[in-house]
Amino acid sequence: MTLSYDIIIVGGGLAGLVSALNLSMKGEKVLLIEKHAYPKHKVCGEYISQEVLPYLHSLDFDPYKFGAKEIKKLTLSTSSNLSISSYLPLGGFSISRYCIDFELKKKAELNGTHVLKAKVSGIKFHNELFSVNTSSMDIYTAPLVIGAFGKRSNIDMKLNRAFLRKPSPFLAVKAHYKGVFPDDSVGLHNFEGGYCGISKVENNHINICYLMEAKIFNKYKNIREFQEKVLYKNKLIKEVLANSELVFDQPLAIGNICFSSKNLVEDHMLMCGDSAGMIHPLAGNGMGMAIRSAQMVSKLILAYSQGEIKSRDELERVYSKTWKNEFGLRLKYGHIIARLFRLRIIADLIMRIIHIFPSVLPYIITKTHGKPILEH
Repeated sequence: MTLSYDIIIVGGGLAGLVSALNLSMKGEKVLLIEKHAYPKHKVCGEYISQEVLPYLHSLDFDPYKFGAKEIKKLTLSTSSNLSISSYLPLGGFSISRYCIDFELKKKAELNGTHVLKAKVSGIKFHNELFSVNTSSMDIYTAPLVIGAFGKRSNIDMKLNRAFLRKPSPFLAVKAHYKGVFPDDSVGLHNFEGGYCGISKVENNHINICYLMEAKIFNKYKNIREFQEKVLYKNKLIKEVLANSELVFDQPLAIGNICFSSKNLVEDHMLMCGDSAGMIHPLAGNGMGMAIRSAQMVSKLILAYSQGEIKSRDELERVYSKTWKNEFGLRLKYGHIIARLFRLRIIADLIMRIIHIFPSVLPYIITKTHGKPILEH
């Protein structure tokens, strides 16, 4: 059977879900295809900048209704155990992907989005129309497809995307814990070969997520040994991790993480969220970027469907330009910050400068975040 839609979104993470919600609220016939069932935990820092909150409110979605924690403070530390605390210029909130993805999915469905649990086996573009084949055996068609399938996917391989030929030297681990940690704070802590984010989420669990160089992790037998021999060298990480109880059966892990630039349009598919580009976790706000990119692509698709953007070529060109204008410098600053903090001597020097001039830290934070977004 062949079924037709206005827009097909491949991938049901934050970017895909917010795009689906926005577009369906505007009357578009939307199909969202996600291979996993909801709700589901994902490897993620689970901190979001307040810059996206007005936009979420415009979609009639309030994360605080689901227990999100308001984040006002940041504690930053180096692998040498130098640390400093600061207010966050915009502030943020922390909520698990298990919760926010599930609630956004329900909200999108209420607004008319058809959510299909299936694996995409092929995407073809011919005569101005996409055909999407899935494990459900049906064929789905639409004039527009948004690619929101995350950091690295089998679809990326089918598309032979250029970033796959670049090094993917990082892996990430995440778990929830029961323990003591401030509700209103986020910790960003460096250790040898990586960095760790810590914050409370909606059920008073502590989310601990860290990214590291795979070659360093591979020196150890397992996650527990790595934590005890590497993470524990940072006293602030050890203080939380060693005194908390693991909630998950075991931590979640993903590998082959790459921060190289990606093409924003592939075979006329508009890439969104992590499929379009990723910021280093040390700079924070990857979830905020995913939501912002969803707002961006939705707004332009609506302009295209209403005839304000005259052609597919113009849509692709404007989207690429808008995305780069919004995120280009953020990604650049994120790369620089992450690189500097991997160099212990330089990281310690930066921390000493920040201690002398504390306003430097909020300034650095603003360079990896955007301004509040309102319209949808």
